[in-house]
Amino acid sequence: MATIKLVKMNEKEYMQFRSRSISDYAADKVEAGTWSTAEAALRSEEEFNQALPDGLETKDAFIFTIQDQTENITVGYVWFNLMERNGSRFAFIMDILIFEEYQGRGYGKETMAAIDDEVRKLGLKQISLHVFGHNERAFRLYQKMGYEVTDIQMTKKL
Repeated sequence: MATIKLVKMNEKEYMQFRSRSISDYAADKVEAGTWSTAEAALRSEEEFNQALPDGLETKDAFIFTIQDQTENITVGYVWFNLMERNGSRFAFIMDILIFEEYQGRGYGKETMAAIDDEVRKLGLKQISLHVFGHNERAFRLYQKMGYEVTDIQMTKKL
């Protein structure tokens, strides 16, 4: 099994991540039926800019590349923000991606464990995330890693 490490992104990596994250999120929102194709790109960029107003320097934002230390390659990225609800601080995974060519090799599981470690270092005891209903692979991984369903929204198309 490879040894992964979460490495803080540099500006060049951030610009690539930003572009892909905005595009992927827009596509997911369209596939989920939440946004129309015509509005998706603009709305995705607006939400991204709200969540990361100062890019890499945004307070309480943690953006990493996922590095396979054994192979010396980047296999994906992860972004989580620190948030507060009802007086409790927690981490919320905003975006996580294992590049397609590296999926199915255990990187997702290792990355989730590495996120746990990063969040513990920050003194927090909870991590939350959102998963799109059409992303069954991610949903199964999150369940295996101990995440519990806290809310389900469903739609029926007629």
